[in-house]
Amino acid sequence: DSGLRFHYVAAGERGKPLMLLLHGFPEFWYSWRHQLREFKSEYRVVALDLRGYGETDVPSHKENYKLDCLITDIKDILESLGYNKCVLIGHDWGGMIAWLVAICYPEMVTKLIVVNFPHPSVFTEYILRHPSQLIKSGYYFFFQMPWFPEFMFTVNDFKVLKSLFTSQATGIGRKGCRLTAEDIEAYLYVFSQPGALTGPINHYRNIFSCLPLQHHEVVMPTLLLWGERDAFMEVEMAEITRIYVKNHFRLTILSEASHWLQQDQPDIVNKLIWTFLKEETTRKRE
Repeated sequence: DSGLRFHYVAAGERGKPLMLLLHGFPEFWYSWRHQLREFKSEYRVVALDLRGYGETDVPSHKENYKLDCLITDIKDILESLGYNKCVLIGHDWGGMIAWLVAICYPEMVTKLIVVNFPHPSVFTEYILRHPSQLIKSGYYFFFQMPWFPEFMFTVNDFKVLKSLFTSQATGIGRKGCRLTAEDIEAYLYVFSQPGALTGPINHYRNIFSCLPLQHHEVVMPTLLLWGERDAFMEVEMAEITRIYVKNHFRLTILSEASHWLQQDQPDIVNKLIWTFLKEETTRKRE
């Protein structure tokens, strides 16, 4: 309905159940490369470039990135792909969108899987009570400034972007699958295009557009995966999320893993997702 063209990468046969993957910041469909390969045997796996990212259209006005627009995008994409429901997986900011889609359109989500992002109500309440999380989320406030955040990312050949994934403080650790030179090159290529950072940062410039939430409850089976060495999100929020899920809720915290969990520990993440998907179908048959 928005008139925007969305870019996605798909694996697996059409007609199989849909698994829809929503990336975080500063990422694009490529962050799900390990999951595209893994789940194509039983699913039609679709990894999107979210509104304003990668090869998807980039609306120019900040207002075009309000959370309700992002939620409606997912509903429209599902329908245009010829589906009325999916397994929905989101990481980081894509996790925020996934929670909101699950809350607003519960009939469209059979199972919800979120990676390193708490229920949005937990996030907004926790951040007000814990200065340490407020500091870790300081970039949310920095991103409210016009043009300067985009400029900061480009300085010194995109040093900030590279260090997010590779530095000791925020990057994938020694025991993780570090990004290869080709992986880094893919990220640099996408975000070095003219204007490529404004759409992604505009998502954050509307963070307060539908928070706090009117409705909170999540009614489908939910899996929350968390890398404990996340430099941006305190792990305490993961456990509190349980109170908002009115169905089977499973939380798995990986002690050595970073914020970039599905790239950091792809084998473990894929195994945990399979277990959750199979477990639920068995339970339903009983």
